[in-house]
Amino acid sequence: MKPGGTAHILLLLTPGIGLILVFIGSVVYIAVAQSFGLYNLRGDSGFSWDFWIEGVDRRSYGRAVRYSLYVGVVSAILSVALAYPLALWLRKPFRGSLTVSAVLKAPLLVHGIVAAFLFLNVISYHGILNQVMVWTGLFDEPRRLQNDRNAIGLLFLQVWKNMPFALLLLTGAVQAISDDVLNAAQDLGAGAWARFRRVIAPLTVSAMQAALIIVFIGALADFTFQTTIGPTNERSLAQYMTFMKDRGRWNDAAVVGVTLMALSFVGAILLAALSRLLFRGRLR
Repeated sequence: MKPGGTAHILLLLTPGIGLILVFIGSVVYIAVAQSFGLYNLRGDSGFSWDFWIEGVDRRSYGRAVRYSLYVGVVSAILSVALAYPLALWLRKPFRGSLTVSAVLKAPLLVHGIVAAFLFLNVISYHGILNQVMVWTGLFDEPRRLQNDRNAIGLLFLQVWKNMPFALLLLTGAVQAISDDVLNAAQDLGAGAWARFRRVIAPLTVSAMQAALIIVFIGALADFTFQTTIGPTNERSLAQYMTFMKDRGRWNDAAVVGVTLMALSFVGAILLAALSRLLFRGRLR
Protein backbone atom coordinates (compact mmCIF):
# COMPACT_ATOMS: atom_id res chain seq x y z
CA MET A 1 0.00 0.00 0.00
CA LYS A 2 1.29 3.48 -0.90
CA PRO A 3 2.28 5.88 1.90
CA GLY A 4 -0.79 7.65 3.15
CA GLY A 5 -3.05 4.96 1.70
CA THR A 6 -4.45 3.99 5.07
CA ALA A 7 -5.17 7.59 5.97
CA HIS A 8 -6.89 8.09 2.61
CA ILE A 9 -9.11 5.05 3.18
CA LEU A 10 -10.03 6.24 6.66
CA LEU A 11 -10.87 9.66 5.24
CA LEU A 12 -13.21 8.06 2.71
CA LEU A 13 -14.89 6.00 5.44
CA THR A 14 -15.30 8.92 7.82
CA PRO A 15 -18.73 10.12 6.59
CA GLY A 16 -20.32 6.67 6.90
CA ILE A 17 -18.62 5.75 10.16
CA GLY A 18 -19.28 9.22 11.56
CA LEU A 19 -23.01 8.97 10.87
CA ILE A 20 -23.16 5.52 12.48
CA LEU A 21 -21.32 6.73 15.57
CA VAL A 22 -23.49 9.84 15.84
CA PHE A 23 -26.78 7.95 15.56
CA ILE A 24 -25.76 5.07 17.83
CA GLY A 25 -24.07 7.39 20.30
CA SER A 26 -27.08 9.69 20.51
CA VAL A 27 -29.45 6.77 21.12
CA VAL A 28 -27.22 5.35 23.85
CA TYR A 29 -26.79 8.77 25.44
CA ILE A 30 -30.54 9.48 25.52
CA ALA A 31 -31.27 6.03 26.98
CA VAL A 32 -28.66 6.44 29.71
CA ALA A 33 -29.80 9.99 30.46
CA GLN A 34 -33.46 8.98 30.67
CA SER A 35 -32.58 6.16 33.06
CA PHE A 36 -31.32 8.91 35.42
CA GLY A 37 -34.43 11.09 35.05
CA LEU A 38 -33.25 13.42 32.29
CA TYR A 39 -34.98 14.22 28.98
CA ASN A 40 -38.36 13.17 30.36
CA LEU A 41 -41.19 13.06 27.87
CA ARG A 42 -43.63 13.83 30.67
CA GLY A 43 -43.16 15.91 33.77
CA ASP A 44 -40.02 17.62 35.03
CA SER A 45 -36.53 16.42 34.23
CA GLY A 46 -33.81 16.12 36.81
CA PHE A 47 -30.89 13.87 37.63
CA SER A 48 -31.81 11.10 40.07
CA TRP A 49 -30.65 7.63 41.07
CA ASP A 50 -34.16 6.70 42.17
CA PHE A 51 -35.15 4.94 38.96
CA TRP A 52 -32.11 2.65 39.13
CA ILE A 53 -32.47 1.98 42.84
CA GLU A 54 -36.17 1.15 42.55
CA GLY A 55 -35.78 -0.74 39.26
CA VAL A 56 -32.94 -3.01 40.37
CA ASP A 57 -34.73 -3.70 43.64
CA ARG A 58 -37.79 -5.13 41.88
CA ARG A 59 -38.04 -8.91 41.87
CA SER A 60 -39.45 -8.84 38.34
CA TYR A 61 -36.30 -7.04 37.15
CA GLY A 62 -34.00 -9.72 38.55
CA ARG A 63 -36.12 -12.51 37.06
CA ALA A 64 -36.06 -10.84 33.65
CA VAL A 65 -32.27 -10.48 33.79
CA ARG A 66 -31.71 -14.11 34.77
CA TYR A 67 -34.19 -15.42 32.21
CA SER A 68 -32.77 -13.36 29.33
CA LEU A 69 -29.21 -14.40 30.19
CA TYR A 70 -30.32 -18.03 30.29
CA VAL A 71 -31.89 -17.82 26.84
CA GLY A 72 -28.97 -15.89 25.36
CA VAL A 73 -26.17 -18.08 26.72
CA VAL A 74 -27.85 -21.44 26.07
CA SER A 75 -28.92 -20.43 22.55
CA ALA A 76 -25.39 -19.27 21.68
CA ILE A 77 -23.67 -22.38 23.03
CA LEU A 78 -26.12 -24.83 21.45
CA SER A 79 -26.03 -23.06 18.09
CA VAL A 80 -22.23 -23.18 17.92
CA ALA A 81 -22.09 -26.74 19.29
CA LEU A 82 -24.43 -27.95 16.54
CA ALA A 83 -22.78 -25.88 13.82
CA TYR A 84 -19.27 -27.27 14.39
CA PRO A 85 -19.90 -30.93 13.44
CA LEU A 86 -21.98 -29.81 10.47
CA ALA A 87 -19.19 -27.49 9.33
CA LEU A 88 -16.68 -30.33 9.62
CA TRP A 89 -19.01 -32.66 7.71
CA LEU A 90 -19.39 -30.12 4.90
CA ARG A 91 -15.69 -29.25 4.88
CA LYS A 92 -14.95 -31.43 1.88
CA PRO A 93 -17.43 -31.35 -1.02
CA PHE A 94 -19.38 -34.53 -1.70
CA ARG A 95 -22.31 -35.44 -3.86
CA GLY A 96 -25.26 -33.44 -2.64
CA SER A 97 -23.22 -31.31 -0.23
CA LEU A 98 -24.42 -28.06 -1.83
CA THR A 99 -28.03 -29.16 -1.43
CA VAL A 100 -27.49 -30.16 2.20
CA SER A 101 -25.76 -26.85 2.90
CA ALA A 102 -28.59 -24.89 1.28
CA VAL A 103 -31.24 -26.74 3.32
CA LEU A 104 -29.34 -26.17 6.57
CA LYS A 105 -29.02 -22.45 5.85
CA ALA A 106 -32.64 -22.03 4.72
CA PRO A 107 -33.81 -20.64 8.11
CA LEU A 108 -31.74 -17.53 7.37
CA LEU A 109 -34.30 -16.68 4.69
CA VAL A 110 -37.30 -17.05 7.02
CA HIS A 111 -38.40 -13.97 8.93
CA GLY A 112 -38.55 -14.39 12.70
CA ILE A 113 -42.29 -13.82 13.09
CA VAL A 114 -42.99 -16.24 10.21
CA ALA A 115 -40.77 -18.88 11.81
CA ALA A 116 -42.56 -18.44 15.14
CA PHE A 117 -46.02 -18.97 13.64
CA LEU A 118 -44.83 -21.94 11.58
CA PHE A 119 -43.45 -23.49 14.75
CA LEU A 120 -46.76 -22.82 16.52
CA ASN A 121 -48.59 -24.74 13.81
CA VAL A 122 -46.32 -27.72 14.48
CA ILE A 123 -46.59 -27.82 18.29
CA SER A 124 -50.09 -26.44 18.86
CA TYR A 125 -52.77 -28.54 20.58
CA HIS A 126 -54.08 -29.77 17.22
CA GLY A 127 -50.74 -29.38 15.44
CA ILE A 128 -48.71 -31.88 13.45
CA LEU A 129 -46.55 -33.02 16.38
CA ASN A 130 -49.52 -33.80 18.63
CA GLN A 131 -51.27 -35.66 15.81
CA VAL A 132 -48.18 -37.78 15.17
CA MET A 133 -47.75 -38.52 18.88
CA VAL A 134 -51.39 -39.59 19.24
CA TRP A 135 -51.24 -41.66 16.05
CA THR A 136 -48.11 -43.52 17.23
CA GLY A 137 -49.63 -44.08 20.66
CA LEU A 138 -47.01 -42.06 22.55
CA PHE A 139 -49.74 -39.64 23.68
CA ASP A 140 -53.19 -40.76 24.81
CA GLU A 141 -54.55 -37.37 23.82
CA PRO A 142 -53.12 -34.06 22.53
CA ARG A 143 -51.06 -32.10 25.03
CA ARG A 144 -50.24 -28.45 25.41
CA LEU A 145 -46.70 -28.02 24.06
CA GLN A 146 -46.57 -24.31 23.29
CA ASN A 147 -45.42 -21.70 25.82
CA ASP A 148 -43.86 -24.41 28.00
CA ARG A 149 -42.59 -23.26 31.39
CA ASN A 150 -38.99 -24.35 30.76
CA ALA A 151 -38.70 -22.46 27.44
CA ILE A 152 -37.70 -25.63 25.58
CA GLY A 153 -39.70 -24.64 22.51
CA LEU A 154 -38.23 -21.15 22.58
CA LEU A 155 -34.66 -22.49 22.79
CA PHE A 156 -35.36 -24.94 19.97
CA LEU A 157 -36.59 -22.12 17.74
CA GLN A 158 -33.67 -19.87 18.68
CA VAL A 159 -31.19 -22.59 17.76
CA TRP A 160 -33.05 -23.47 14.56
CA LYS A 161 -32.95 -19.82 13.47
CA ASN A 162 -29.42 -18.96 14.62
CA MET A 163 -27.47 -22.17 14.00
CA PRO A 164 -27.29 -21.56 10.20
CA PHE A 165 -25.58 -18.22 10.82
CA ALA A 166 -23.02 -19.88 13.08
CA LEU A 167 -22.62 -22.58 10.42
CA LEU A 168 -21.95 -19.92 7.80
CA LEU A 169 -19.13 -18.43 9.87
CA LEU A 170 -17.62 -21.71 10.96
CA THR A 171 -17.74 -23.37 7.54
CA GLY A 172 -15.40 -20.78 6.05
CA ALA A 173 -13.01 -21.04 9.01
CA VAL A 174 -12.97 -24.85 8.97
CA GLN A 175 -12.43 -25.02 5.21
CA ALA A 176 -9.38 -22.77 5.59
CA ILE A 177 -7.58 -25.42 7.69
CA SER A 178 -5.05 -27.34 5.64
CA ASP A 179 -5.46 -31.10 5.29
CA ASP A 180 -1.78 -31.46 6.10
CA VAL A 181 -2.35 -30.05 9.57
CA LEU A 182 -5.18 -32.46 10.36
CA ASN A 183 -3.32 -35.41 8.84
CA ALA A 184 -0.24 -34.58 10.91
CA ALA A 185 -2.32 -34.51 14.08
CA GLN A 186 -3.87 -37.87 13.17
CA ASP A 187 -0.43 -39.37 12.47
CA LEU A 188 0.67 -38.26 15.92
CA GLY A 189 -2.17 -40.30 17.44
CA ALA A 190 -4.78 -37.62 17.98
CA GLY A 191 -8.35 -38.91 17.82
CA ALA A 192 -11.33 -37.00 16.48
CA TRP A 193 -12.02 -35.17 19.76
CA ALA A 194 -8.34 -34.40 20.34
CA ARG A 195 -8.01 -33.01 16.81
CA PHE A 196 -11.00 -30.77 17.38
CA ARG A 197 -9.91 -29.61 20.83
CA ARG A 198 -6.23 -29.06 20.05
CA VAL A 199 -6.22 -28.14 16.36
CA ILE A 200 -9.59 -27.23 14.84
CA ALA A 201 -11.04 -25.14 17.68
CA PRO A 202 -7.87 -23.03 18.22
CA LEU A 203 -7.57 -22.33 14.50
CA THR A 204 -11.23 -21.32 14.22
CA VAL A 205 -11.58 -19.55 17.57
CA SER A 206 -12.16 -16.16 15.92
CA ALA A 207 -15.15 -17.48 13.95
CA MET A 208 -16.39 -19.22 17.10
CA GLN A 209 -16.22 -15.96 19.03
CA ALA A 210 -18.08 -14.06 16.32
CA ALA A 211 -20.83 -16.70 16.20
CA LEU A 212 -21.19 -16.84 19.99
CA ILE A 213 -21.38 -13.06 20.33
CA ILE A 214 -23.86 -12.46 17.51
CA VAL A 215 -26.19 -15.30 18.52
CA PHE A 216 -25.98 -14.34 22.21
CA ILE A 217 -26.89 -10.70 21.62
CA GLY A 218 -29.74 -11.60 19.28
CA ALA A 219 -31.25 -14.19 21.63
CA LEU A 220 -30.72 -12.01 24.73
CA ALA A 221 -32.69 -9.13 23.23
CA ASP A 222 -35.28 -11.25 21.42
CA PHE A 223 -38.86 -10.06 21.54
CA THR A 224 -40.64 -11.82 18.67
CA PHE A 225 -40.02 -15.44 19.67
CA GLN A 226 -40.60 -14.74 23.36
CA THR A 227 -43.99 -13.10 22.87
CA THR A 228 -45.12 -15.79 20.43
CA ILE A 229 -43.95 -19.10 21.88
CA GLY A 230 -42.08 -18.18 25.06
CA PRO A 231 -43.24 -19.27 28.51
CA THR A 232 -46.05 -17.29 30.07
CA ASN A 233 -44.48 -17.48 33.53
CA GLU A 234 -41.35 -15.55 32.50
CA ARG A 235 -40.75 -12.15 30.94
CA SER A 236 -37.64 -11.25 28.95
CA LEU A 237 -35.89 -7.92 29.29
CA ALA A 238 -37.28 -6.83 25.93
CA GLN A 239 -40.81 -7.65 27.12
CA TYR A 240 -40.17 -5.95 30.45
CA MET A 241 -38.96 -2.80 28.73
CA THR A 242 -42.03 -2.74 26.47
CA PHE A 243 -44.26 -3.33 29.52
CA MET A 244 -42.80 -0.24 31.21
CA LYS A 245 -43.01 1.87 28.07
CA ASP A 246 -46.65 0.98 27.41
CA ARG A 247 -47.52 2.31 30.85
CA GLY A 248 -45.76 5.60 30.22
CA ARG A 249 -42.89 4.78 32.58
CA TRP A 250 -40.15 5.86 30.20
CA ASN A 251 -37.47 6.23 32.86
CA ASP A 252 -38.03 2.68 34.09
CA ALA A 253 -38.03 1.45 30.49
CA ALA A 254 -34.72 3.25 29.95
CA VAL A 255 -33.26 1.46 32.99
CA VAL A 256 -34.16 -1.89 31.44
CA GLY A 257 -32.85 -0.80 28.04
CA VAL A 258 -29.49 0.29 29.46
CA THR A 259 -29.32 -2.98 31.40
CA LEU A 260 -29.89 -4.87 28.16
CA MET A 261 -27.10 -2.95 26.42
CA ALA A 262 -24.73 -3.50 29.33
CA LEU A 263 -25.47 -7.23 29.50
CA SER A 264 -24.93 -7.54 25.74
CA PHE A 265 -21.56 -5.81 26.00
CA VAL A 266 -20.31 -7.62 29.10
CA GLY A 267 -21.72 -11.00 28.01
CA ALA A 268 -20.08 -10.72 24.60
CA ILE A 269 -16.71 -9.96 26.19
CA LEU A 270 -17.01 -12.86 28.63
CA LEU A 271 -18.04 -15.36 25.94
CA ALA A 272 -15.17 -14.26 23.69
CA ALA A 273 -12.67 -14.39 26.56
CA LEU A 274 -13.88 -17.79 27.74
CA SER A 275 -13.69 -19.36 24.28
CA ARG A 276 -10.19 -17.96 23.76
CA LEU A 277 -9.11 -19.14 27.20
CA LEU A 278 -10.38 -22.66 26.55
CA PHE A 279 -8.99 -23.18 23.07
CA ARG A 280 -6.46 -20.52 22.10
CA GLY A 281 -3.50 -22.10 23.83
CA ARG A 282 -4.11 -25.68 22.67
CA LEU A 283 -1.68 -25.42 19.72
CA ARG A 284 1.28 -24.60 21.97
